[in-house]
Amino acid sequence: MTARLLESPSAGFRRFLESILKPAAGSDRIDREVAAIIKTVRRGGDRALLALTERFDGVRLTRSRLRVAASELKSARGRIPPAERRALELAARRITEFHRRTLERSFRYRDRVGMTLGQTVGPIRRVGIYVPGGQGAYPSSLLMNAIPARVAGVKEIVMVSPPSREGDNPGVMAAAAIAGITEWYRVGGAQAVAALAYGTESIRPVDKIVGPGNAWVQAAKRMVYGIVDIDKLAGPSEVLVIADRSANPDWIAADLIAQAEHGSGDESAILLTPSRALAEKVAAALEAALEDLPRAAAVRRVLRGRSALVVVADLDEAFQVANRIAPEHLELEIEHPRRWLSRVEAAGAVFLGAMSPAPLGDYLAGPNHVLPTGGSARFASPLGAYDFLKRTSIIEGSAGALEKLGPAVARLARMEGFEGHARAIEIRAAGRRRAR
Repeated sequence: MTARLLESPSAGFRRFLESILKPAAGSDRIDREVAAIIKTVRRGGDRALLALTERFDGVRLTRSRLRVAASELKSARGRIPPAERRALELAARRITEFHRRTLERSFRYRDRVGMTLGQTVGPIRRVGIYVPGGQGAYPSSLLMNAIPARVAGVKEIVMVSPPSREGDNPGVMAAAAIAGITEWYRVGGAQAVAALAYGTESIRPVDKIVGPGNAWVQAAKRMVYGIVDIDKLAGPSEVLVIADRSANPDWIAADLIAQAEHGSGDESAILLTPSRALAEKVAAALEAALEDLPRAAAVRRVLRGRSALVVVADLDEAFQVANRIAPEHLELEIEHPRRWLSRVEAAGAVFLGAMSPAPLGDYLAGPNHVLPTGGSARFASPLGAYDFLKRTSIIEGSAGALEKLGPAVARLARMEGFEGHARAIEIRAAGRRRAR
């Protein structure tokens, strides 16, 4: 049996849970390599990008081929089959519709002491989108990262993606055109992140970098944070299914496989159920489904690693465990799932009922598939249009407001040892008294 079956009171389950909750260890080697790459790009600009692209991706580019021509993007929609184009456009419409509802608004009000206060909300000017290459092409990732930026009003959306020896992927190019990408550069890895953060002769620096990537990309994003903003440090895909005896074991097996097949080997696929009979049926369904699955070897690695079918005492315990794990995707394949939604304290996205598999959210339900992983759903949120907005506070005082609030401000300032702060308030009050 590929999938391990555990009982929640057992020592085996406690060890498994500890391994899931343990923060992923960083790699000193990767950090050193990424720091060297960033330094090389800062010094060498385009020349360094081209050399690193040939070294890591096996693709030799010239400076003129670094950027995808606007004419190539413009014609990209027509170079994929109509059915694929319609699917991408459907996804784009649904993602747009959802993210428009997440936008914050500017506001202003006058308080009781006569002070006008408010907040202006506006888009970040220039954003970099990292779209992975390597093991596959991900048009969906491009849509999920770029469309919320466009909805927020970002004017310049700059895409980077590793080049392939086979050339640009038509599906990714079409998605870039649909999503409103304004610039696309054929560069990936830590070197692309460095270029977005610091700029080169061909690539102007951005204000924020978003998008998933491998360990080198994530390390680079972490290192350039502060020079630019970043979205989050996304890890391998995770799914946790809470199911009762009403659930279909074949469907659960399919959902576990769907998130386990991404390919890194560090994905997580967990079932929590009070029904041992269901857990055993899911184990059998997994074996059957893997017989003809193209990525069966990758899935088996995941099932032997950060995955388990766990028999819990009841659904109450299942939700307690799930909230500790704080999974990226949480599926509730139970009777009356809406009644249990209030029990969810930490999850990137919750999928209610058997007709809501996680892949629906991965592609075109509408909410973003860029979700917190590694337990960060305890404090982090999905990517949204709000991530591409910045806020500025507005404070407009008045003589009356200073008269009423000034003494308390001065008192607080002196409590902290800042006489200059206090005098900046009192000098105005004194001037007003003399004017009378």
